[in-house]
Amino acid sequence: MAGHFEVFTDNGGSCRVRLVDEFGKELAVSVPFHDKDAAARGIYAFREIAASGLIEDHTSRF
Repeated sequence: MAGHFEVFTDNGGSCRVRLVDEFGKELAVSVPFHDKDAAARGIYAFREIAASGLIEDHTSRF
């Protein structure tokens, strides 16, 4: 699976990051960052967490 990160400016002027899959579907959007450097640090943190983070199920039981 070859997705990518996109850094963009939102309507409020903040930088955000979106994670897009190989088909161009948006999978996630970040919180607002002050600048591109902060957004890049967010991407690095996301990569680290995604590589080793545990999955927590917070869904309700039916």
